[in-house]
Amino acid sequence: MTVQPAAPADAPAHYVFGVTFRLAPERGVTVDPDRFETTLYRAADPPGEDGWLFFRDNLWRGKLADEAEFRRLAGDALGVPVESASFSELRTTPGHLDDLKAAIADDLGAFNADDVTEVLSKYLGSSIRVVDAE
Repeated sequence: MTVQPAAPADAPAHYVFGVTFRLAPERGVTVDPDRFETTLYRAADPPGEDGWLFFRDNLWRGKLADEAEFRRLAGDALGVPVESASFSELRTTPGHLDDLKAAIADDLGAFNADDVTEVLSKYLGSSIRVVDAE
């Protein structure tokens, strides 16, 4: 059984990714293990505010649209080269999900879709987990 770590509590929603990185220490230093798998959380920006379209710009059908670019960005954020990355889920509170749906409904044209359900499926697939706010 895998225990899933809790996401930081500083936002009502987070994008959750699995990432693998390898340490490459300088000459004369070794590490064991040198490869690590971890969970990366990215706070979801509030719907309608700058950055809220992260899901549209980076995901497609519940997967990373451009894994190489995401690995580069994650590596910059983590300070290590990221070897692999995968999208796991949008972990969100009911209130944030309602706000997200309302913001999507207000601008369906930006998503080239007929309804909110189509938008969520098109970009997030079935990778939305609603959790209680704490």
